[in-house]
Amino acid sequence: MMMENGLSMEDYGDNYMEQEEEWEREGLLDPAWEKQQKKTFTAWCNSHLRKAGTGIENIEDDFRNGLKLMLLLEVISGETLPKPDRGKMRFHKIANVNKALDFIASKGVQLVSIGAEEIVDGNLKMTLGMIWTIILRFAIQDISVEEMTAKEGLLLWCQRKTAPYKNVNVQNFHLSFKDGLAFCALIHRHRPDLIDYSKLSKDNPLENLNTAFDVAEKYLDIPRMLDPDDLINTPKPDERAIMTYVSCYYHAFQGAQQVGNMTHVPEPTRQYTYVPNNYNAETAANRICKVLKVNQENERLMEEYERLASDLLEWIRRTMPWLNSRQADNSLAGVQKKLEEYRTYRRKHKPPRVEQKAKLETNFNTLQTKLRLSNRPAYLPTEGKTVADISNAWKGLELSEKAFEEWLLAETMRLERLEHLAQKFKIKADAHEEWTRGKEEMLQSQDFRQCKLNELKALKKKHEAFESDLAAHQDRVEQIAAIAQELNSLEYHDCVSVNARCQRICDQWDRLGALTQRRRTALDEAERILEKIDILHLEFAKRAAPFNNWLDGTREDLVDMFIVHTMEEIQGLIQAHDQFKATLGEADKEFNLVVNLVREVESIVKQYQIPGGLENPYTNVTAHDMTRKWSDVRQLVPQRDQTLANELRKQQNNEMLRRQFAEKANVVGPWIERQMDAVTAIGMGLQGSLEDQLHRLKEYEQAVYAYKPNIEELEKIHQAVQESMIFENRYTNYTMETLRVGWEQLLTSINRNINEVENQILTRDSKGISQDQLNEFRSSFNHFDKKRAGRLTPEEFKSCLVSLGYSIGKDRQGEMDFQRILAVVDPNSTGYVHFDAFLDFMTRESTDTDTAEQVIDSFRILAGDKPYILPDELRRELPPDQAEYCIQRMPPYKGPNGIPGALDYMSFSTALYGETDL
Repeated sequence: MMMENGLSMEDYGDNYMEQEEEWEREGLLDPAWEKQQKKTFTAWCNSHLRKAGTGIENIEDDFRNGLKLMLLLEVISGETLPKPDRGKMRFHKIANVNKALDFIASKGVQLVSIGAEEIVDGNLKMTLGMIWTIILRFAIQDISVEEMTAKEGLLLWCQRKTAPYKNVNVQNFHLSFKDGLAFCALIHRHRPDLIDYSKLSKDNPLENLNTAFDVAEKYLDIPRMLDPDDLINTPKPDERAIMTYVSCYYHAFQGAQQVGNMTHVPEPTRQYTYVPNNYNAETAANRICKVLKVNQENERLMEEYERLASDLLEWIRRTMPWLNSRQADNSLAGVQKKLEEYRTYRRKHKPPRVEQKAKLETNFNTLQTKLRLSNRPAYLPTEGKTVADISNAWKGLELSEKAFEEWLLAETMRLERLEHLAQKFKIKADAHEEWTRGKEEMLQSQDFRQCKLNELKALKKKHEAFESDLAAHQDRVEQIAAIAQELNSLEYHDCVSVNARCQRICDQWDRLGALTQRRRTALDEAERILEKIDILHLEFAKRAAPFNNWLDGTREDLVDMFIVHTMEEIQGLIQAHDQFKATLGEADKEFNLVVNLVREVESIVKQYQIPGGLENPYTNVTAHDMTRKWSDVRQLVPQRDQTLANELRKQQNNEMLRRQFAEKANVVGPWIERQMDAVTAIGMGLQGSLEDQLHRLKEYEQAVYAYKPNIEELEKIHQAVQESMIFENRYTNYTMETLRVGWEQLLTSINRNINEVENQILTRDSKGISQDQLNEFRSSFNHFDKKRAGRLTPEEFKSCLVSLGYSIGKDRQGEMDFQRILAVVDPNSTGYVHFDAFLDFMTRESTDTDTAEQVIDSFRILAGDKPYILPDELRRELPPDQAEYCIQRMPPYKGPNGIPGALDYMSFSTALYGETDL
């Protein structure tokens, strides 16, 4: 069973009952002790049995049948025991005593060497031992004063209550009570109206003892459990007897104070010999100063946290609309400007806010640690400004940053492609409109009406060649329409003019088709008359048309724009261009063949003087046109070579940037990971003292800041990579975003670990625990923290407590005790115990801290033992700033016997520890 100080009954037995066994052995040799115990325990039992209308006379006989023993346990516990056996046989008596002993054991008490047979047989030693065990469990064990329990707590209570009495010095439960003044002081401290303490003398112990015992029996309902003659004549009175009697005082007075918080118990008056101690007043004043300084510092930290939190949240609120905006003028220049603004934000505006967030979390953790160490309630920030609220806002900011950057890059790629498509549309549209110029007038011409037969046939062949040319241009028109459609789907900003031009081209193309069909019909009508065909012109027309078309297409291909992103793409274009150049020889042969046809025509015309024979009726293409176009192609080839070479150099530069970034990133990334692992290892807390850990963490912090130029250099390379429109890098798995996140996580981890170590140093120093204790706590915690998550599950936490010496029973009572401990270390029921809560719990178990009761006692000393204090007394005893601090916050005293200006230091002290609504 776990007691209030975290120890089990088994632990209590290891320390306290060890001493009890020594008393028992001494008791075997001292009949006086046995006599005192018998008398005291009998009176104690009767004080409870009389509530049931009965009592005992002989303690070793009256409990033998177990009936009154079971009744005694029911009275003092308020619980019902199993129905007793009513028979008078020995086995009936043993059964009843065993029921009583089983009930005692069910309360977590180990009955060593005490059996039912010994009680039934009237063994006085065993009976006294059993009654003492009952007294310990039900009258003494639950006494708790300043986190001390049982004997130590009861002794401390006696010392504190008798401290103002100069002729009383309680150091133990035997010699300190022999003269009777300690008993009288306890009564006078709580009921000064019952005893005139000033008339008592240390030289009259018998009178003192009788006075105390008579008053206690008459007015406090505490029976006489001790014999004054026995106490005076015994060199060392029995501690068990005195502890039993004194515990009745404790329960009588503490019970009176706890029955209604408004019950007022008079404080000691000046009738007894009470001399204020200057040293105690100074100590009390120092304690109050210390507590007030803690409060003032905590309030300053709270105000600083609220200010920083408000500023950071306001900045995030102002920044989010900009990051969430997707408005642009749909132009490449506009989006590139936004991208540069985002880079400036990441370089200049965000880093100070990262530091502000880290400082905010550090201040919050330090404040909560100070509040825990000073027994103050945890600080709850203003609604909307908790650490979780700030963390959620920060996560939202980072998600918006990522989405904004991705949108900018995607928009840049989209607009770049739009510009390329728009330029390609213009070139193809210009070429097509150049080709169609005059075609409608030609198709509408009636020239064939006046032609001779050969001229008509030439016109017909010319028209057939035109139809072939027209069909060849069908693909170009479809390409123009497809480009226009893609510009519309990508929301090109000047879609209106593109659509208008495309519509004009398509309408004209439809008209050309209709006119061509109409002219062919007319020529077919006249073909019956005109039959002679000039074979040579026809041959020229047949060869010239496709070759001329090839020349037009080749010229378009040589000036066609392209966009590539990798070396493979540009090398593919260069390879295709080289293959094209390999066909120029065949093209040159075709060019010479076609030109030779013209020369042959010229020769025949010159030889035979054919009128109008130089005019080719089948085509408008002339040798001069093809010569000019062929010359253009020969000039465009080296220009294309130069364009491809320039693009190759650009891609080579891009490849160099990829390698530069990868080379640097492949060094920086592992370095960050190693630093993170090292900081995590230090954070496990097993590498030297806390000061050593703090020193090493700060060295890592300096090293990290010294390493920052490498990150900045990477940022410069990354900017060059983005400006070169490089969107992938096969030489590294690291991206600038992952490195930024890793860098910020490393800084955050170092700051968090420094803060944790500083808080542990603060905890260790303020609680006075040793480095070895702290190492033991950390080692045990880490041993059960298998996942290195910095937290333990309830089962892991229970195992950790057992490893540190706690004994937690496996019965229902043990589980209830463990749940009470768990409620302390995990008040929000998260299902985990973090190290700071674990350390706070262990230090509270190992050390002492100031409490509201200590502060109240300190103020009582400054107030001359009055229940109130005056402003002049505060100004006299405390520094000016702290005196005014108290005067402004203490409520007026409303109790009895108050005077104008009196202040209530009790409510003020209680409010310091969060126990009231003040």
